[in-house]
Amino acid sequence: MAHPVKLLRRGLVIVYYGDGKGKTTASLGIILRAIGHGYRAALVQFIKSNANSGELKALRSLSGVDIYVGGLGFVGIMGDRKAINDHKAKAMETLRVASSYLKSGLYYVVVLDEVNCAVNTGLLSAEDVIKVVRERNEGTNVVLTGCTAPDEFIREGDIVTEMKKIKHIFDEGYVAKLGIDF
Repeated sequence: MAHPVKLLRRGLVIVYYGDGKGKTTASLGIILRAIGHGYRAALVQFIKSNANSGELKALRSLSGVDIYVGGLGFVGIMGDRKAINDHKAKAMETLRVASSYLKSGLYYVVVLDEVNCAVNTGLLSAEDVIKVVRERNEGTNVVLTGCTAPDEFIREGDIVTEMKKIKHIFDEGYVAKLGIDF
């Protein structure tokens, strides 16, 4: 039996997580759809520090998208020598920026890219992120991305998708590929 058609007026909480590729890419697709319909969007990146990635170069060429790159880079891996407290301070600053975007009412969608990882590495608490998500403008959609989603994010989510890795060249020691991974 088919469900009756319903119109949802409040903003959604969308969670993309898993060890597979596609989390940021899927969130960028949502941004493209939103601006294609004349809405404004924002991308807030936690942990990531590459302000010259392919996705950011492309987004900057479009009107209606605001970008905030708020990370210091990898946390505790791949030669990271930054103090954990510096990473935490930057993550908290980035969460404040995200909160201002989410509360403003200017954006149809705000993507919090790698926020799951910021929680999993101890830079932020899941409770602090959920508080910001719940305090957003009623009509604003929010997307949370990153490898492992805290249980609180999964419970809060209206749409939750796990990207599962089947095979990846990283496992063979290859580095990220320009135009594919960044």
